[in-house]
Amino acid sequence: MTRPDEAVAASDRGEPIRVLIVDDHALIRRSLELALTAEPDIEVVGEANDGLEAVELASRLMPDVVLMDVRMPRQDGIEATRAIKEAVPSARIIMLTVSDEEEDLFEAIKAGATGYLLKDVQIDEVPDAVRGVYEGQSLINPAMAAKLISEFQTLSRREAERPPQVPAPRLTEREMEVLRLVAKGMHNREIAKALFISENTVKNHVRNILDKLQLHSRMEAVVYAVRERLLEIT
Repeated sequence: MTRPDEAVAASDRGEPIRVLIVDDHALIRRSLELALTAEPDIEVVGEANDGLEAVELASRLMPDVVLMDVRMPRQDGIEATRAIKEAVPSARIIMLTVSDEEEDLFEAIKAGATGYLLKDVQIDEVPDAVRGVYEGQSLINPAMAAKLISEFQTLSRREAERPPQVPAPRLTEREMEVLRLVAKGMHNREIAKALFISENTVKNHVRNILDKLQLHSRMEAVVYAVRERLLEIT
């Protein structure tokens, strides 16, 4: 199973990044399609107007990246994200929403989303967002990272009396350092600078963390670590 930080850049593999667009507004889908198809290294392989259609298309088309609206009829984006991650674990999912509510953000990350974009983002920023999550970055801005940390703190307090369900995998001291910085919303380059190590070394540590915890994304690892009291965010 491919892990997020094992992704190979599209230019290296010689194939475009395959993107599925999911939104119940045709105008938004069209705008995203125009922005993405203008890029030689990105291919829009399909469009869906609700969560159920998104799951069916993702299972059939095997996209690399899914741009997923949060609020949709029949099945919302968070439920669809959870189903797509089960069907296509290698897919990176970017949530698109007009809301930056903490509950939406936290639920999206728990469902397996790799990134989170507000719909007021400049349309020409979307291709870089797609490339970023495809290459293993977590697309969460500092303000959203702060909201996540607040949710992690609440979760940590709520779970304080609950014993771990299973013995927690053992992470090295360096892996814990990396995990703490990931929890602050830092990218690989920022983590490398903070720890005086190379970006490749950071990628290796993140990959090892995901392998040990049997998870698919950086933020899933943080949620797990807080829940199992491997990590305390202050």
